[in-house]
Amino acid sequence: MEKIIFLVFAAGALAFVIYLGGNAIMTGFKAKSELKRNKGEDGNENMDNQNSLTNELSKLNELHENGTINAEEFEKAKKKILGN
Repeated sequence: MEKIIFLVFAAGALAFVIYLGGNAIMTGFKAKSELKRNKGEDGNENMDNQNSLTNELSKLNELHENGTINAEEFEKAKKKILGN
């Protein structure tokens, strides 16, 4: 009788430990996938921002080369675009 009671409690404790381990693993997987998803979104936004800056600087350089704006105006506009 004592062995049966011990086995019941031991099986319950083992089941609880397995439950906690599985729960921790699933939480880790969810956090990892959310981190990947957030990195992907930020990466795309950053690339769009870099492309936009590159396009603006190219247009500004073209205006300077054509003589539409002088060197002083070019430097002011470049600083404004780059945020300096």
